[in-house]
Amino acid sequence: MKLLLSCLFFFNLLCFLLFAWDKRKAQQNQRRIAEKTLHLVTLPGAALGAWAAIWLLHHKNRKATFWSVTLLLTLLQGAVLYFTWPSFQAPF
Repeated sequence: MKLLLSCLFFFNLLCFLLFAWDKRKAQQNQRRIAEKTLHLVTLPGAALGAWAAIWLLHHKNRKATFWSVTLLLTLLQGAVLYFTWPSFQAPF
C-alpha cells in the first residue's frame, strides 16, 4: 500500500510540475508542451495533480475540451480505484 501511495504521489507531483513548466513556457512565448502529453501524464493516476495545476496555476482553465478530457480521465481513475479498492483491503 505504501508503494502504491508513493507512486501516486510521484505521478501527481510530476504532472503538476509538467503543467507548471508548460505555463512558464506559455508566459515566455516559447514552444509549448502538447496537450496530448499533458493528458498522457495525467493518465496514470495523476488527476489530482492536473486539477491542482489547473486551479492553482490557472493553466488551461478556459479550454473546455481540455477540461472535458481531464474530467474523463478523472472519472476513469475513480472507476479503477472503486473496483480495485477491495483488493487493497485484503489481508496479506
